[in-house]
Amino acid sequence: MTTTVLRHGRVLAGAQFRDDLTVVIEQGRIVALERDPDPEAPVRAGQVDLAGGWLLPGFIDAQVNGGGGVLFNNAPTVEGIAAIAAAHRRFGTTGLLPTLISDQPAVMARAIDAVRRAIEQGVPGVLGIHLEGPYIAPARKGTHDAATFRVPGADELALASSLDNGVTLLTLAPERVPLESIRTLADRGVVVAAGHTAATYEEIRAGLDAGVRAFTHLYNAMSPLTGREPGTVGAALDDAHSWVGIIADGVHVHPASLRLALAAKPAGKVFLVTDAMPPVGAQDPSYVLYGETITAVDGVVRNAAGALAGSALDMASAVRNAVSWLGVDLAEAARMASTYPAQLLGLDEFRGHIAEGCIADLVLLDTHLQVQRTWIAGL
Repeated sequence: MTTTVLRHGRVLAGAQFRDDLTVVIEQGRIVALERDPDPEAPVRAGQVDLAGGWLLPGFIDAQVNGGGGVLFNNAPTVEGIAAIAAAHRRFGTTGLLPTLISDQPAVMARAIDAVRRAIEQGVPGVLGIHLEGPYIAPARKGTHDAATFRVPGADELALASSLDNGVTLLTLAPERVPLESIRTLADRGVVVAAGHTAATYEEIRAGLDAGVRAFTHLYNAMSPLTGREPGTVGAALDDAHSWVGIIADGVHVHPASLRLALAAKPAGKVFLVTDAMPPVGAQDPSYVLYGETITAVDGVVRNAAGALAGSALDMASAVRNAVSWLGVDLAEAARMASTYPAQLLGLDEFRGHIAEGCIADLVLLDTHLQVQRTWIAGL
C-alpha cells in the first residue's frame, strides 16, 4: 500500500486554515490529519513538500460546457469528456459535470451514455452530467437553439433520469414543465434547477414546492427582480433552502449584484460555476456551437446576435475573483468552489472537505492563488 504524506502547507481543515497539519493519503482517501511532530524536519521519501501553499478541497464545477478545445455537444464521447476534464484540472477542478446545452434526444442519449462509460472507465474528475435544457423558455433562451425546445413526455423523463452511476443536474423552466414532471424527476434522484426561465415569482415558488433545488447562473437568462414583480431572481434570493450558482467573471453579472446575492442567501447557498466553453485550457479562442463559429475576445464569449455564449472562465480565476470582488476570504471562496456544490449534488459526505475518510481530491495554490498541483483520488 502506497502512503502519501503532504507536509508544510496551510490546510483548510474545517472552518479555518491550519499550518501544523500533515495530510495522510492511502488508496485514494484521506486516512488522517495529523499534527506535524517536527515541522522543521526535512521532507522524506513518500512525502510531498507543499512549500507553504494553500491546500484546499478540489474544486467542483457543476456547469462545464467544454474545455481544451472540445464542446460537449459536439463530442458526446468518453474521449471528449476526458479532454474537457483534463483541461479544467489544470485550474483546480477535480470534479465536474460535463454540461450538454439544449439538443435533440439522440444527442442527449449519447451524452448520458458517454458519461456513464467515462465513470465506469475511471476518467478522472467525472461526477455526472448537467443537462441544461432543452425544457426551457424561448423568451430567456440565451444562446440555446429554440428549435430544440420541447416539453418532456414520459420517454424523455426516463431518459433524463437514466444515468445510474453518477449525478444528474437538470436545468429547466418551471413554467414550461408540468409540476408533476418536476416531482417525478426529483423523486428519481435528479437535482432539478431553474434556469433559462421567464417564470413569475409564483411559478417559481410552485416549482420549488415541486422539487426545484437550485438556480442556474443566477441573474442570467431569467426574469429579473423588480419592485412589483420579484420574478425568478427575487424568488431565488427569497428562498432560504435553494442553492444559486454564480458566474464570477465580471461579465455575466456585476460584482455588486453578486454581493447582494451573498447578503440575501443563507451561508452555504451560493456556489461558483464557470459555464466554461472550449477556449478554457486551449490555444484556439474559437469553437462551433449550433453551426456558428464563436470566438472569445478579451475573455468574453458572445454569439453573432450578441448573446453571451458561456464563458472563458476557469474555476481558479472564479475563486480569485470571489476573494477580490465579493468580500469573502479564501476559506469561504474555497467552500463556494467545493463544499457548497458538493452539498447541492449530494456528494458532501466524501467530497468538498479535507477530512479523514474523504476522497483525496485536492488543489494546491501558491501565495498568488495560482494552481500549483491537483490530486484526484490521491493521484
